[in-house]
Amino acid sequence: MLHALLERLSPAVIPWAITGSCGFALHGLPVTVHDIDIQTSDAGAYAIARLFAEYIIRPVAYRESPTIRSHLGALQIQGVEVEIMGHIQKRLPDGDWEAPVDVLRHRCWIPFGDWRAPVLSLAYEAQAYERLGRAERARMLREWMARQ
Repeated sequence: MLHALLERLSPAVIPWAITGSCGFALHGLPVTVHDIDIQTSDAGAYAIARLFAEYIIRPVAYRESPTIRSHLGALQIQGVEVEIMGHIQKRLPDGDWEAPVDVLRHRCWIPFGDWRAPVLSLAYEAQAYERLGRAERARMLREWMARQ
């Protein structure tokens, strides 16, 4: 299924990267992957939705929770949910919002068969999980990086 994304999405045209458990698995962590999460810009979220219009199960729209805000939507491709997160921002301890995630700054490339998959770095992921108050997940990532 990941091949379908890599075939259609050009990282040169739309700044995007895989995040979450699928990204962790591509980095080599022994995790179970149930879906694919993609981070991109706000314009990228809507562009991805247009490219995969036939697979939309939740249209991309601006959404905000107490801890995170983004242009969110979802696709279902070959039975796998793909969550799209554009212009994602996390709330800081002082109540302000951090700057939107710069996907290009935190993106690295992981071999995947004949492809190279754009994936967020584990260092960035650990920092992001800490900001979300998910210390256990951040610790798991830092321990994995220390062993590599």
